Amino acid sequence: MDQQPAYNHVHEETVQRVNEIMPGEEELFDLSELFKVFGDSTRIRILYVLFESDMCVCGIAELLGMTQSAISHQLAVLKKAKLVRYRREGKTIFYSLSDDHVRTILDQGMEHITE
Repeated sequence: MDQQPAYNHVHEETVQRVNEIMPGEEELFDLSELFKVFGDSTRIRILYVLFESDMCVCGIAELLGMTQSAISHQLAVLKKAKLVRYRREGKTIFYSLSDDHVRTILDQGMEHITE
């Protein structure tokens, strides 16, 4: 039989207020998954490239000194997380950051680590 632990000095009003505004488990899980995408330095490097300019896979690969296959794999992860988008111009596909939220996340992350 599980017993709830006894908490001393609990401030019920504060606990209740925070509990009411706490995001749901599904939202927290999705946020956690998003942050996992940022946990790979190659993906961060790709995002920084796209922060500066829209670019095709071959350009990103050349700039980062990686294979096109490796870049394509990481771009697929970034697309699935809705961090990058693409557009076709003839036979070439150009990638870009999805929106200004991605720029903000990168800016704030960099600001945080350089404080």
